[in-house]
Amino acid sequence: MSGSGKIPTDGGGGLGQNPFAALSASGLPASHGKPAVPAPARPAAAEVRNRGRVDIVRETGNRGGKTVTVVKGFIGIGLPEKEQLAKKMRASCGCGGTVKDGQIELQGDKREQVAKILAEAGFRPVFAGG
Repeated sequence: MSGSGKIPTDGGGGLGQNPFAALSASGLPASHGKPAVPAPARPAAAEVRNRGRVDIVRETGNRGGKTVTVVKGFIGIGLPEKEQLAKKMRASCGCGGTVKDGQIELQGDKREQVAKILAEAGFRPVFAGG
């Protein structure tokens, strides 16, 4: 490092030439601010819809009086996806939870928040039990 050690911030010199000057717009359709490619009729996330019914149950039995929200009845999804859903639910609800015996268990009564997350993921949440 020589001199004052300062880096110039004046923007430096120009490019000298415009790299796009040789291009022409002849033969291209006029866009008028609209995208050239039409948007798909449905968003890609809509294709994942109707992944089946899942039951959301509030349990207190055999848990020392503590309330636990259990999500069960998943069909056709593997353990990694259940773990991703559980992680998303734990972060959203601000509580602990786990995946056990093919079910997602969350600490506390978080049925409404869990139903919202499951609906966004394409499942049909149903409040089962009491």
